[in-house]
Amino acid sequence: MAGGAGTFSGWGPQWLDDNRVLFRLWAPEVEVLELVTSGACIPMNAVGEGWLEAEVSGLQDGARYTFRLPDGSEVIDPAAHFQPEGLIAPSMLVDHRRYRWQAEDWTCFPWEEAVISEIHIGTFTKEGTFAAAIERLPHLAETGINALEILPVAHFPGARGWGYDGVLHYAPHCAYGSPDDVKDFVDAAHAHGIAVYLDVVYNHFGSEENYLPRYAPDFFHTERATPWGVALDFTRQPVRRYFIDNALHWLEHYRFDGLRLDATHEIYDASEEHVLVEIVREVRARFPDRRIHLIAEGQRHRWGMVGYRAGRPLLYDAGWNDHFHQALNVIVTGETGGYYADFATEPEKGLALAMEGRRPEARSPREMVSEAEYAEAHWPPQAFMNFLQNHDQVGNRAFGDRLWTRIDPSLARILTALLILSPQIPMLFMGDEYGETNPFMFFADYTGEIGEAVRKGRRNEAVNFSSIAADDVDTALPDPLSVSTFLRSKLDWDHAGSAEARERLALHRQLIALRRKHIIPLLAAGEPVSANVIEAEDGSLAIDWQFAQAKLQLRVKLKSAHRNLPAATGSVVWLERSATSPDGPEILVAIAPAEERAE
Repeated sequence: MAGGAGTFSGWGPQWLDDNRVLFRLWAPEVEVLELVTSGACIPMNAVGEGWLEAEVSGLQDGARYTFRLPDGSEVIDPAAHFQPEGLIAPSMLVDHRRYRWQAEDWTCFPWEEAVISEIHIGTFTKEGTFAAAIERLPHLAETGINALEILPVAHFPGARGWGYDGVLHYAPHCAYGSPDDVKDFVDAAHAHGIAVYLDVVYNHFGSEENYLPRYAPDFFHTERATPWGVALDFTRQPVRRYFIDNALHWLEHYRFDGLRLDATHEIYDASEEHVLVEIVREVRARFPDRRIHLIAEGQRHRWGMVGYRAGRPLLYDAGWNDHFHQALNVIVTGETGGYYADFATEPEKGLALAMEGRRPEARSPREMVSEAEYAEAHWPPQAFMNFLQNHDQVGNRAFGDRLWTRIDPSLARILTALLILSPQIPMLFMGDEYGETNPFMFFADYTGEIGEAVRKGRRNEAVNFSSIAADDVDTALPDPLSVSTFLRSKLDWDHAGSAEARERLALHRQLIALRRKHIIPLLAAGEPVSANVIEAEDGSLAIDWQFAQAKLQLRVKLKSAHRNLPAATGSVVWLERSATSPDGPEILVAIAPAEERAE
């Protein structure tokens, strides 16, 4: 073994040749640091700006290593690529070059063709692993789902959790499988024509087993906070590189087809170029020949993030359309508490605003695109992802109950048609396609003070999601730290074989086929789309989208009422009425010839 200076400028171990590895750590508060690997302690050299590194020969894939601080304690690599024994054991060296991909001819489809399902690997199957999830890919492909958005897998404390408290952003959690297991899953998905997007969290670190403050406290912006912990200081280049390189890491080594960035509105950056812009720029430059789909949550704070110009996104391909779910939930369930309160009085108008893609009246001071770009931007339907429910809207309810357990089955069919045949990008939550009724609850694997804080916080979340009254202190909620809560949240694949489930699967297949035939060709033109809201009141909505080739007409009634919807002039694509009431909910989707646009 030999110590020496390398040339790499980023985080994590880098293979220089077949058995020579460069290890690096940004530790500005530490003058002396040792690399511990294969029974040897190797001094690391300071190379400037707080970086220390060591070059080591004779290592192989699977070698373990840690960093020894001046006080003799050892810490794991914050950019480790795998932690096979958890966060208190050594990091493992991973040689990504040795993996042999099978679906080499895979080419991801254009964004407007996506029909997505959000899944949590730990509860998607009984086994809760990537290997087991492979067995369910044929089911998804046969349904017509061609994209998966996976909840975060970056290594988090404990053996179970949602993944939004990760502390090792480069390492897939060992509970889900090895790095090769992740690649096997992505490879198999591609073989079935399914794209895979990874949910990543770049707004905070988990608070437990995060060792960065011990040797790099400047990583954090101690004067700012997020709802989940101290903010990150993106004005520092090493912090920026940690997350920019992380995005490139998942896309390159694991061949994910895109990333969903969590809570982007909580990413504060006073730099001249915002880190969220730099991530996009570097991703597009690194993979010019691949279709990489980038999705943002929290984009309504910065509308320019999802604006389009000349048929291409200025930055991100789309953002989560929370307002669609929120307004719709108020209409069909009557829940108006918590974060549904903004839609309590006129939810139909809120739903219309969420679906028409209207240009914001004022440019946000937090925009990350120029005034000229913003002035020329438009917001086509594919700039927004619609969903009836997702992990938040189900899991943050008091008992994790799904929407299907709270509404009439006829209404469920109409809502499904509304989601899939609207021009926005549709996203299902795992099990939606067959009507899963098992709950999906919040679960974690914390102990001590953090565990108790999690328990206390669940009631506040339940109140916020309008599933329990603010003054209800007597109702016992599921214990988020109990293994049983985790196990009860797993999908029941036996239910997928029932007659009721087969009927819902047939509905999804039919609607997705109609979307591919009628809706996607309209979106593919990439031109500005004008929307005309004809009516939005009394639980109903009538809206026309004017595309270059045709007009898409939507008429939907979500409540029983003695009234008729405005007429549609086009050819009917889908018509469905309530099976339980002649004046009940109904939906009509039609395609009419394009109108001549005014110059």
